[in-house]
This record gives sequence, C-alpha cells and structure tokens, in this order.
Amino acid sequence: MIEKMTVTVSGQGLHEITAEVRDVVRRAGLREGLCTVFIRHTSASLTIQENADPTARRDLEQWLNRLVPENDPLFTHTVEGPDDMPSHIKAALTATSLSIPIVDGKLGLGTWQGIFVWEHRRSRGSRTLLVHLGD
Repeated sequence: MIEKMTVTVSGQGLHEITAEVRDVVRRAGLREGLCTVFIRHTSASLTIQENADPTARRDLEQWLNRLVPENDPLFTHTVEGPDDMPSHIKAALTATSLSIPIVDGKLGLGTWQGIFVWEHRRSRGSRTLLVHLGD
C-alpha cells in the first residue's frame, strides 16, 4: 500500500509528522512489516529525532545552518534566493527516505523518537511524501 501525504511547513526547521504517519499505519491495519517514508523534494529531507525537548531540534537546526551557511560566494545556483543552494546541500547530507519497522500494528519508534520533515527553505509551503507499507 502507498499513501500520498501533503505536509504544510511554516518555514525552515524540523516539523514533526509522527502522528500523521501513525494514522496511515493504523488505517492500513498492518500488524507487522515496514513503513517507508519518502519525501519528493530536493530542498527538504526526513529525519528521526528527539521529539520531547524542542531545544534538541533547535540545536540541530543551528548546527546544520553553520555547516552550510547562506550567501557562500562559491554558490552559483542562487536564482531562488540565498537559501536555494544551501537547501540542496542540506538535503543531500541528510535523508530523503526513512524505514521504520511496524511491530504489533504500531511504528517501532523509541520513547523519544519522532519523524520529522526537515524543511531547508525559509519560505512556508507544502511538501509531498509517499508512505509505503509492506510486510
């Protein structure tokens, strides 16, 4: 089964989608298997990260922004603004898909783990994801 999801993001940062993915798993009724989440974009990514303390997300976001700063004079792909090329590099350094086991009908995430869309652009908008469930 494959389900298409649209996620609205308010701008750069980590946006939790754990509940939405859990709903897909629940509706499918699959007891055991694998949930694969794939993002269909080149300037956003996916990650599994701590979902309890928001400072962990902020620190991670700030670290990646320092690693790949905007306005680097070496960038030539800047037609969509100063966050254009950095967003592509950040997506290349992170993940476009995640695989999460399904155990007893639930995502096999740890206590403090959440699934996040990591938006690398500053503007708000929507992102398209595919959620594949298989046994």
